[in-house]
Amino acid sequence: MRLLSLPYPGEVSTPRLLVIQPDASDPVGPLGDWLREAGAELDIRLPPRDELPANLDGYGGLVCLGGGMGANDDFEHPWLREVRRLLSMAAGAALPTLGVCLGAQLLAVATGGIVERGRQGPEVGPALVSKKDLAWVDPLFAELPLVQDVVQFHTDVIERLPGGAEILASAPKYPNQAFRLNGCVYGVQFHIETTPEIVLDWVESDPEIAALARPGVFELDRLTQLHADIAETWRPFAARFVQLADGSLTAAQDKRRTLPLA
Repeated sequence: MRLLSLPYPGEVSTPRLLVIQPDASDPVGPLGDWLREAGAELDIRLPPRDELPANLDGYGGLVCLGGGMGANDDFEHPWLREVRRLLSMAAGAALPTLGVCLGAQLLAVATGGIVERGRQGPEVGPALVSKKDLAWVDPLFAELPLVQDVVQFHTDVIERLPGGAEILASAPKYPNQAFRLNGCVYGVQFHIETTPEIVLDWVESDPEIAALARPGVFELDRLTQLHADIAETWRPFAARFVQLADGSLTAAQDKRRTLPLA
């Protein structure tokens, strides 16, 4: 467990977050705005253009975004090994971490889970995920509504969670929608960082996958309303993640470290 340097009374801590962006098509978007307005400093790296740090010294947290490649596509993208290494390092050190879509899949693989092509086909377009029981007492998820608006756009899924992972949100088609490791390490299979324009770019780039969505869901007015709903739900979530990174919000108790009741 990492040690936090607590600020003096009245002092405002500014956590520095490493943001790994695996694909130019999926920038940090509004999520970055929410993290910054909550007081975080972002160090955004787009590999392989940007070199990844050798370790996580000096960072208060790690965010890994989505991308069009698979979590195990090392032959085409050899730098994915370094991303998984950093995610494994963060999980082992209990460094506040958030993996989004591909980022969640990379986190799962890095910590012993299994990611495969979804047997029921892709999840595409606006969607809803629902909280599991544990989410009601989780530092980040507790204040979310029972059902949350998200964006889905993926063909691979987290088939098996890592050992010790605790599920926080689910959906009928694929159950492993959000999970937690080591008290403060989170993965979400869906997107919360998009804008209507980003989604429309994905639709144009992957028309065969986009065609599997419900008719009309990619109309601009519907996407605009969807993203307003996403912001209402997930903007406070991002603020709580920053509080987790600066030490002002206590991480969840790791169930593996809980003593049995007498």
